[in-house]
Amino acid sequence: MSSPTSSPPAESAPERRPARRRRRWPVHGVLANAALVVLLLYVLAALLGPALAPYAPNELNVGPQLQGPTASHLFGTDALGRDQFSRVVAAARPALEAALIAVVFAIVVGTACGTAAGFLRGVTDGVLSRFTDLLFAIPEYLLAILVLAIMGSGLVNAAVAIGLVIIPRFARIARGATIEVATRSYIDAARLCGRGKWWIMYRHILPNISSPLIIMTAINLSTAEGAYAALSFLGFGVAPPDADFGSMISAAQQHMLTEPWLAAYPALAFVALVLAFNLLGDALRDRLDPRSRTGAGA
Repeated sequence: MSSPTSSPPAESAPERRPARRRRRWPVHGVLANAALVVLLLYVLAALLGPALAPYAPNELNVGPQLQGPTASHLFGTDALGRDQFSRVVAAARPALEAALIAVVFAIVVGTACGTAAGFLRGVTDGVLSRFTDLLFAIPEYLLAILVLAIMGSGLVNAAVAIGLVIIPRFARIARGATIEVATRSYIDAARLCGRGKWWIMYRHILPNISSPLIIMTAINLSTAEGAYAALSFLGFGVAPPDADFGSMISAAQQHMLTEPWLAAYPALAFVALVLAFNLLGDALRDRLDPRSRTGAGA
């Protein structure tokens, strides 16, 4: 009697290699990616301005005075014969520097005040909250001009004045988020382990309130840039003959009807930068807080 044929052994399943963690692009959507590209172009202009500009931005009489856009002078020339394209490229650096200095100053001071007020509570909360309320009570531009009247004009002083205006926004966000996080169980566990208050704030509170602060940072970059352009328009920005968007628009006022390109190109460059900051802020908000959806990430 013949033995039954044995079935062939089952093939072993192929070994699965651990999937590599894909690096995610920081933002999604056409508008968000376009905003990111615009910001990268401004960063390149700020870092490589002299290499990108065809002329030195402060060089006089590189062309006829008040000449319209031509092949040799893409944005025309101003009343002193300076190349407008070179000056717009050079203006990207103070614009980014002012916005970054203002927001970094505001986020450091505002987050420290808000976190301490929300976690320590009591007298500390009362004093720090009254301080932020006082800053909120004074009109923003009036406060910035008052600070500049004391400190003097200049890019750094203007950025610090703008940062002082923005501090209450970060302080309130940080305080509200800290109060919410402070009630969670891992904070109680850290206390039971004998961890100090400052250690808990640094290791547990700050990492867990970072999302709203990142969103506020991106949004307030546009606010800081708009405020700096306004202060520069009034003469509180970089010292002449250096260029920034506000001072260039201010200098073009008297030629607005006859040579409109003098104001149009720096104004368009300023609007593009502020719009890119706003779109990036909306995209980050969609990414970090899915409950609020906007069109930036569409």
